[in-house]
Amino acid sequence: MTPPSIRKPFPGEPPICQDHTPPGEPAAAASRLLSLTGEPATHLVYAPGRVNLIGEHTDYNGGYVLPMAIDRGIYIAARPVAGRRVRLWSTEAGGGPAEFAVGEPLAPGEPQWSNYVRGVIAGLQRAGAQVPGFDAVIDASLPVGGGLSSSAALEVAAALLGGILSGTALEPLALALLCQQAEHEFAGVPCGIMDQFAVVMGQAGHLLLIDCLNQETRQVPMPGGEVSVLVINTMVKHALTDGGYQARRNDCHEAARLMGVPDLRRATPELLASSQSLLLPRLYRRARHVITEDRRTLAAVAALERGAWAEVGGLMNRSHASLRDDFEVSCPELDAVVAAAGAIGMDGGIYGCRMTGGGFGGCCVALVDTRCAAEVAGRIAAAYRSATGIEPVCFVTRPSDGPSVLLQPGMLPL
Repeated sequence: MTPPSIRKPFPGEPPICQDHTPPGEPAAAASRLLSLTGEPATHLVYAPGRVNLIGEHTDYNGGYVLPMAIDRGIYIAARPVAGRRVRLWSTEAGGGPAEFAVGEPLAPGEPQWSNYVRGVIAGLQRAGAQVPGFDAVIDASLPVGGGLSSSAALEVAAALLGGILSGTALEPLALALLCQQAEHEFAGVPCGIMDQFAVVMGQAGHLLLIDCLNQETRQVPMPGGEVSVLVINTMVKHALTDGGYQARRNDCHEAARLMGVPDLRRATPELLASSQSLLLPRLYRRARHVITEDRRTLAAVAALERGAWAEVGGLMNRSHASLRDDFEVSCPELDAVVAAAGAIGMDGGIYGCRMTGGGFGGCCVALVDTRCAAEVAGRIAAAYRSATGIEPVCFVTRPSDGPSVLLQPGMLPL
């Protein structure tokens, strides 16, 4: 299938700093910083989470993905301090501050969540930035570990803050790649580029088609408001550093090697069929998922541009089946959500539903008729509760803008 026209982010794009205030309580982080340090925040930044409508586990295979930024994310309230010491508090993790010095080479440390910030600051330092010491409180309006890229949101928010404090202008592509490298080196997660690109380059009313082979992007309009995205958090948390993610990545690379291609993006269904005898059944299934998922993603873009919601939903349903059966990254809770959505169907206002994110727990994403979104959410929650005994968290969203600066010297206070 020929991909739609896409473009590479160009060097002249302005630094990310969009003039919007996301929903939630942006002042909560600032209030917490004041209570902990006795000093008011001088800076407040925000970065959104993301959901991926379709195109899962294809980014590290050079494939296509179709994520969007959502209207929930990470806030960081901060204040520079004398010296080169950083203190970080997380409202999610609780406890005392994570402390480290920025006047010396940084390495991963404890607590683990602080490594996302450490890694970003290390990347800024390598780029020549002189990040000063600061105190900061990190707050979230999206679930951590739910498959909504809370880690990428934290990285991007920290990079935005570090850039402002050091007077370093970060262009979108450089910002996203710096954050990806931080996750590789300091968090130990060998992620692809999707999460950071989606968070950095999110645009209201648009999904982001990413060609992960060439790092090219295209904003894909999600027309009208008649269809919304329903996110269902299973409340089952996962850890991508536990080996499951890396094992899938290794399987994909081995399958590509045996088929004689640099990556699975360059493999075709015909090549896969002719190579089946060379592959272990597990490797064949992994490759089949990636190869077919790329084609589903491009087909979804074409259907979106026609407003063919039923077609997009059908592709999402098939994506989940492939992730469950061929890639084996679903779990009973995710499958229970998808089954509940399937039982409601298009007659009840659901076009399609699938797991989103790395898998092994986290969230599902459903394409729903906006008029009955609240009713649909209630029906899915009831069915999921009955099947698992777990109370899910559901919310409706639309494609949203990327990161923003909400407070810095010279701006009016919140």
